Amino acid sequence: MVSFFPARPAFGALPRRRALLALALVGSASLLGGCGGGSTTTGEGAAGKELLLVSYAVTKSAYDRILPKFQAEWKAKTGETLNIRTSYGGSGSQTRAIIDGLEADVATLALAGDVDKLQKAGLIEPGWEKEFPNDSIITNSVVAFLTRDGNPKGVKSWKDLARPDVTVITANPKTSGGARWNFLGLWGSVTQTGGTEQQAREFVTAVYRNVENLPKDAREATDTFLKRAQGDVLLNYENEAILAKTMGELKAPFLVPEVNVRIEGPVAVVDRNVDRKGTRKAAEALAAYLSSEPAQEIFAEEGFRPVNAGVWARVKDRFATVKTLFSAADFGGWSKIDTTFFGKSGGLWDELFRTSR
Repeated sequence: MVSFFPARPAFGALPRRRALLALALVGSASLLGGCGGGSTTTGEGAAGKELLLVSYAVTKSAYDRILPKFQAEWKAKTGETLNIRTSYGGSGSQTRAIIDGLEADVATLALAGDVDKLQKAGLIEPGWEKEFPNDSIITNSVVAFLTRDGNPKGVKSWKDLARPDVTVITANPKTSGGARWNFLGLWGSVTQTGGTEQQAREFVTAVYRNVENLPKDAREATDTFLKRAQGDVLLNYENEAILAKTMGELKAPFLVPEVNVRIEGPVAVVDRNVDRKGTRKAAEALAAYLSSEPAQEIFAEEGFRPVNAGVWARVKDRFATVKTLFSAADFGGWSKIDTTFFGKSGGLWDELFRTSR
């Protein structure tokens, strides 16, 4: 029931209203340079405009390569220097930070539900999903299992995570989008294969009973497992597993269950901020560029499953095969998911986690 990924691996709807210019800019190939986690630059003026890209923790290595290409193309096409600052962290935490005043121009979060929260807060206009190709999804991934060298506990499928002799590491769904995807993977491994809701509750409760640490985001979860040597198995994004393998931090092959959840990473322009700052044109160009072939190729090289059909056709053999793939839509969408599982009061995650303690 599992695919083993031994070593290194490596787009939809048209945008509405103001993104036409952005897509025109995308037409050729690449666009940006001068970015990085928390870099600081001047604002508008002699040095040009400045954007703030806010994203979730595990995307940094991809944006370190994508943004310089976008900046270079922007300069070539417009003659304007475009400075980029970046901020990385758990998707839930980043969403809250934007709502609380972090002046993001572009948000690339771990799940559409977090963008919906920005819309509800009045920061993003309704219909953001149709602004950019592929319903504004720029990357896909799946859940991977990282185990100790030789997989001494013999973890081969979701059900093994509930065994009492297995200790599990996964991030905290309250702060991490990746952890919410992990939760959906656990739940869906039962309900999407013929199991009942009650069976799913019992299974997920048993797994969380084996969770000894809830790091704040996916990157910290990786560090907890690999650098602090905690846990028998880590649940994380496939791209995190690929990165760990590439960097030599993970010696053993990682596992990709053949029954899995399609992890969809969206992009959105933060309307209130860009209109106030006068950065809409550049922000839309950047957001659109993330679906272009050059950007998608880099995402693929960094372990994300590209959404661009042409790029995917070229690179799909680098990724483990998933036979049964379900998505957030199979759970009724993120509004229902958040209410049912992660609501502030009455959410199943809180209930199941308390029970598991």
